[in-house]
Parts: sequence; structure tokens; C-alpha cells
Amino acid sequence: MNFQHLEYFNELAETQYMAQAAEKLGISQPTLSYAVKKLEEELGVPLLEREGRNIRLTVYGKVFKEYSEAGVRQIQEGYLAVGDLNVKICLNASR
Repeated sequence: MNFQHLEYFNELAETQYMAQAAEKLGISQPTLSYAVKKLEEELGVPLLEREGRNIRLTVYGKVFKEYSEAGVRQIQEGYLAVGDLNVKICLNASR
């Protein structure tokens, strides 16, 4: 599972508009569609119902969104924690 795809899904799940999510993420709409399609293929379930320009989360999408948001948040916190630890270790090493 691709971390970036999870971030893309989270943004799309929040906005529920492909163009708005793609713009906020700084990517093209086809890139965003591809990322969500790959997640759906990997999970084996539809995460979104597409209705023209609008999208809605399926029941699967609603459940996955909770876990995806929590997972991304935890990974981001871990990234910051490792960075903070590295700074502390470097400061102690230079003394």
C-alpha cells in the first residue's frame, strides 16, 4: 500500500470533489483517480461512488477513511519523533 495514495484518498474523502482535492494536493485529476483506483484494487472493494464530477464514499470508503486518516497521522507523528530524536542525538554528540 502506497503512503501517498493514502494521503490522496484522505484529501478526496474530505472534499468529495476530484478537482478540488487534486488542486489542493498539487496533482492532476488523472493522478488522483489512479491512486484511488489502485487502493480499490488492492482492497478489492469500491471506496467511492462516482456520479459525474461528484463522488461519495461507499460504506467501505467510510470505514477505510477512519483507518487511513489514523494511519497517516501516526506515520507523520513518527516521522516528526524520529526527526526530533535525531536533533537531540546530534546536539549531544557535538558536546
